[in-house]
Amino acid sequence: MSLRDLTSWTSMISGYVLTYDLATAFVLFNKMRLEMEPNSVTLIVMLQGCCACGSFMQGEQLHCYVIKAGLLVDVSIQNSILRMYSRMDCIEEAEKVFNDIDEKDVVSWNTLINYHSLRGDVDRVVGCFNQMRGQMLPSKETLTSIVSAFAKAGNLVEGEILHCFSMKVGLCDNILLTSLLDFYAKCGEMKSSSKLFGEISYRSIITWNAMMRGFIQNGRFHEAIELFRQLPSADYEHGTEILGSLLEACMHLGALQLGKEIHAYLVRNFFYISKEDSLHLNTTILNMYIKWGLISSARNFFDRMLVKDTVTWTSMIEGYGIHGLGAEALHLFYQMIEESITPNSVTLVSLLSSCSHSGLINEGCEMFSSMKCKFGIELNLHHYTCLVDLLGRSSKLKEALALILRMLAFADGRIWGALLAASRIHGDTRIGEFAAQRLLELEPDNIGYHILLSNIQACSGKWADVEEFRRVLHEKYLKKTPGWSYFEYKGNCSCFVSGDGSHKQTQEMIRRKVAETKAIVVHGLLR
Repeated sequence: MSLRDLTSWTSMISGYVLTYDLATAFVLFNKMRLEMEPNSVTLIVMLQGCCACGSFMQGEQLHCYVIKAGLLVDVSIQNSILRMYSRMDCIEEAEKVFNDIDEKDVVSWNTLINYHSLRGDVDRVVGCFNQMRGQMLPSKETLTSIVSAFAKAGNLVEGEILHCFSMKVGLCDNILLTSLLDFYAKCGEMKSSSKLFGEISYRSIITWNAMMRGFIQNGRFHEAIELFRQLPSADYEHGTEILGSLLEACMHLGALQLGKEIHAYLVRNFFYISKEDSLHLNTTILNMYIKWGLISSARNFFDRMLVKDTVTWTSMIEGYGIHGLGAEALHLFYQMIEESITPNSVTLVSLLSSCSHSGLINEGCEMFSSMKCKFGIELNLHHYTCLVDLLGRSSKLKEALALILRMLAFADGRIWGALLAASRIHGDTRIGEFAAQRLLELEPDNIGYHILLSNIQACSGKWADVEEFRRVLHEKYLKKTPGWSYFEYKGNCSCFVSGDGSHKQTQEMIRRKVAETKAIVVHGLLR
């Protein structure tokens, strides 16, 4: 171009920033300065580039240039600098920039509140909000950030107050209502979430997904699937998050047919899914096949995956462990190392668990001992629990107890629970009672531990102690959570809870069960 003005320079720089080519953007920026001084728009574009690329040093250089050029009086530039430091998690720099803004606007406050919200610092979020209200009316974006902070912290009462405030000042739009819906779901208040869902006039794909995620997070998988059936097909054609949530519900319910249909849909529309979404969805599908017990299908799918990360490898290793295929888990782990995939703490937990379920005591102990030196992974309670379980399953109860007693970390209920379960299997009443006493000190209201100890006492013929435990359970009003099962038939799922006869076909099922039992007795298969 023979004549280049501010607009043309800024447009070119913006193009490189959008493609994350910050180096070329800076080259153009420096060339531009030889011909003319950049304006606020150019500087905001450059600051956005530093923010997107996480370039702290170059961002600081721009900050210095803004000060020298006398452009720091522009609140838009100040807000861009504040946003840059916030995104880079530079709290001291961000707060200094914020405090130096003489005429703070809504964007200034929202940037700082959103920063504290992302960090989960509820106290600072509330403090900033109260200061802001003394100067100006908050925006919908302000309230959305605050609701997000309350959701992470589980602050139900504060969130309800904010909900009332938003209605009072007339800021309750569909976006904020969706955030509130998510907040109530994370606090376990699904009744409130469902009420809000019904009040939202336009339900975006984000709204549908938030409601589905709420059902899933609260263990109401059947309702998540029923909600999906109400979703217009046009809305989920490009909603990978919705499909991810649905796959998770199918995994927990054992809804095999529906899960396979979603998998087939994703295969047909593979080219419309981003790399990041594809990896997440593929890992969910992998976990789904593993949970269903289709380990061969899971491995075939794993081998066909074009992109795998540490989470994917860990899921497959864990799957082998769950199904007692410890040797295959070890082989896959060594293959993972050969392909230069770095294992993390969870990977080693899955591997130790695999060794435990397969009785590979030597391999498990060797892996436990070499975690720090070979892979730089610090031992935590999960690793100790796996080793205690491994030793316990191998009838090495004394070694397991000795390991717990010489641990530097405080032994929690999971570790003592693993020892108690092993003691029951191998009939070691003495160690079992010791473990049970530690458990009851930690979690006196856990019905499962009471029952385990009672079973150990019964196996040893200590009926007086068994009666004492039953008396304690009765006095504390402790009851075992009833068992439940989900069944899928012709694409429909039904839930059955022990002792519950509310299902519309309960009497018919009981009649058939009685008839089948009589037939078995008649044929001499059951006495």
